[in-house]
Amino acid sequence: MKTNYEIRYASHPEDAKKYDTARLRKEHLIEKIFSVDEVNMVYTLYDRLVVGGAMPLNQVLKLETIDPLKSEFFLSRREFGTFNVGGAGTITVDGIVYELGYKEALYIGAGDRIVTFESNDAANPAKFYFNSAPAHKTFPDRKITKTDAVVAEMGSLEGANHRNINKMLVCQVLETCQLQMGMTELAPGSVWNTMPAHTHSRRMEAYFYFEVPEGQAVCHFMGEPTETRHIWMKGDEAVISPEWSIHSAAATSNYTFIWGMAGENLDYSDQNFYKHTELR
Repeated sequence: MKTNYEIRYASHPEDAKKYDTARLRKEHLIEKIFSVDEVNMVYTLYDRLVVGGAMPLNQVLKLETIDPLKSEFFLSRREFGTFNVGGAGTITVDGIVYELGYKEALYIGAGDRIVTFESNDAANPAKFYFNSAPAHKTFPDRKITKTDAVVAEMGSLEGANHRNINKMLVCQVLETCQLQMGMTELAPGSVWNTMPAHTHSRRMEAYFYFEVPEGQAVCHFMGEPTETRHIWMKGDEAVISPEWSIHSAAATSNYTFIWGMAGENLDYSDQNFYKHTELR
């Protein structure tokens, strides 16, 4: 197996205003999430979130530590959340096996943990998308399915944003230090997510888009509300959203995305909302 990682540095909003398309994509877009028998990850200095993916095919993959963490184990001082967006697979944590089907999630608490990833069928490999954040204490590991989720149905077909927000690895469902993750599913005929646009200065966020039909694309919007920028994305790609940035998208089809957040609070009431007509 092979573990690949890169470091992404935080940027000032004044600097981001001057980015051209190539620089914006370089700093915020994560194109390589899944590759056969490899673990890929980006260590971002926005709240030190790690965004990555593991795709076991012919091998059992291990969650290895990376040099920036300066620890013997990846999770020595971190918590971990993952969603399976591929075929059935297993995650083994210190000898305990968790079976994960499509769109099922697992939370793993901090500690000197040995974590491995495996697919049940090489012809239909599992794809484990994950986020990891620093943790000050250890909470219990737990598998979460959509039946466990707090579901918020929002939007309308008329507004092209009818969607279910499945809050899965969140404080209403289980205890975490700071990591919060969920999955938003857009209904057929709906393309807009996360409107009205907002920011939350105490939490950064990462979006992972999937179930994007072949030949379709997602246009992700970011930036300050009066200085918005866009990044065109394909399925199985992720994007980093700074605390000062809005995070929204429209696509050429309906789709699903996984959102993950890290920061100093678990309260969603700290959002600053902006009217559609205020955006520039």
